[in-house]
Amino acid sequence: MSNICPVCKSTQLKTEIKVKDYFLTAEEFELVLCESCGVLFTWPQPTLEKIGRYYDSQEYFSHGGKTKGIVPAMYNGIKKINIQTKFKQVTKDLEKGSLLDIGCGIGDFLAFAKSCGWNVRGLEPNEQAREVVAEKHEIFAEDVSAINKLSDNSFNLITMFHVLEHVHDLDALLIEIIRILKPGGRLVVALPNNLSWDAKQYKMYWAGYDVPRHLYHFNPESFAALINKFPLQKDKIVPMKWDAYYVSLLSEKYSKHNLPLLRAGINGFISNLKARRTGNYSSLMYFYNKTNK
Repeated sequence: MSNICPVCKSTQLKTEIKVKDYFLTAEEFELVLCESCGVLFTWPQPTLEKIGRYYDSQEYFSHGGKTKGIVPAMYNGIKKINIQTKFKQVTKDLEKGSLLDIGCGIGDFLAFAKSCGWNVRGLEPNEQAREVVAEKHEIFAEDVSAINKLSDNSFNLITMFHVLEHVHDLDALLIEIIRILKPGGRLVVALPNNLSWDAKQYKMYWAGYDVPRHLYHFNPESFAALINKFPLQKDKIVPMKWDAYYVSLLSEKYSKHNLPLLRAGINGFISNLKARRTGNYSSLMYFYNKTNK
């Protein structure tokens, strides 16, 4: 087990649960809880040089737009519905301007934003996905390392949909985001919520853990411990209700229950219903504005 929290540097750590990589390798990892800031992190964490093999599958949906099967089909169908909804949410009360999507995948969100009159740029670590963005949408996406070359104060809106939990050096990325975001600009970060009802229901089988691709596992309190270190002002938190159904479906697959579609539908509904009282939806979008300091 690690002896220091990568977020707050506390040494008050304990192993919370052991989880397998049900998606690909069946390797087992620890989820270590920092008792100081509340963040969970995967241990051991594969290095940047070795993490790539854990994404090496045609079933990795964010990059495999043509994958066949009922789960990918449902994912892609819900994704199309979600894109317009997400765009309306993240651009509400903003004038059209420059948008950067970090971890843009195959670029469907960027393409929709472009069709609505926004100037868009994408960063994506997967080379094949960047090729799809160029071929399918005629949008040039760059590797995430290109963020260092972007101009100061150049974006009105920066989005990261289920990306930050994959990032090795959280502080370094957030420092760059602050640098390139315009004063008063908006940052939107979508993350799985490990305090959701479905996370507690599925425990070690919860697909939101997705070890070791997800290096960190946040909830509203632990994410605040990270983000409050930066000159950002919290605006609001918005639920991503569709995620409860998709995550439940994958969790059913991992736990090998009978009637997975039915069970996922029921559990997704229950999770959203419970979250109406607690606020702990399966996934949450965090809205922050850059202060004028």
